[in-house]
Formats: sequence, C-alpha cells, structure tokens
Amino acid sequence: MTYDKQILQILIEVGEKGISVQQMSKHIFNQNVSLFYTPDFEEIRTYVQQYLLKNSKSDLSLIESTGQRGCYRLNTQHNADARQLIIEFRESRQTEEKEEKPAVDLSLDLFS
Repeated sequence: MTYDKQILQILIEVGEKGISVQQMSKHIFNQNVSLFYTPDFEEIRTYVQQYLLKNSKSDLSLIESTGQRGCYRLNTQHNADARQLIIEFRESRQTEEKEEKPAVDLSLDLFS
C-alpha cells in the first residue's frame, strides 16, 4: 500500500529524533488529499498506529519506539535494512538535486 512507503519515507526524513503518530498521520493525510478526494483522517491515523505497532515488536524490527509515548523512528542500531533505507534515500535525493536544471528565461523583452 502507498501508506507503507509514505510512512517509511517520513521516518527516513525525521531521522533519530522520531515522530509522533499524530504528526505522521497529518503528513500522510496531506500527501493524499486532492481536489477530488479527501481521505478519512481517522482511518489514516488508525492505519499508521497499527503499522507502527506491528513493525516495532522486537529489538531487530525496522521501526522502534523513541521512549516517548506514541513516537517512533527507524531502528538504525540493530537493523541493517533501516540503515540501507537511509543510504538509498540519501542517494536518491542527491540524484534528484543533480537532475534539476536552472530555468532559462526565453521570454521576449518588450521594453528594448
């Protein structure tokens, strides 16, 4: 599901400090709202909460709790997959930045 990828993307972006379920739900809601479709926020919050709880059960899981109630982050200490996700995210960000070309002004000068 696309929510899974969005959750992992957000966890990669926030890094070690982690993010709360409520904040992550808001981010995912905003990423999926459009002019013609408005998802149910409570449905998204419930999905995010269940996904994070399910994937943070053991010490070797991809996601871990930060110690604060309802806050989660990637488990980079004990999980090689989490470290690999961060590396891939950084590489994809660098290639996106390199691909952006400066805009060339091709408009006509009306006052010359």
